[in-house]
Amino acid sequence: IAGKTCSAYPACAPEVTQAGGKYADIAIDGAVTDGNLVTAPAWPAHPQWMAQFLTVLGTRITHD
Repeated sequence: IAGKTCSAYPACAPEVTQAGGKYADIAIDGAVTDGNLVTAPAWPAHPQWMAQFLTVLGTRITHD
């Protein structure tokens, strides 16, 4: 993850920085995207993570 901004469970922040990443200290229900990497700190972020992941994939959801 060198050079990438990412989130993780707060206790894993040291591992993110040791791996060369920039730890994003965000809300437990938030997510962050850096290029094609989408990360979040824990399960409460699943809706935000999924929304950002689908955007990275280029998915468009419509309701008819």
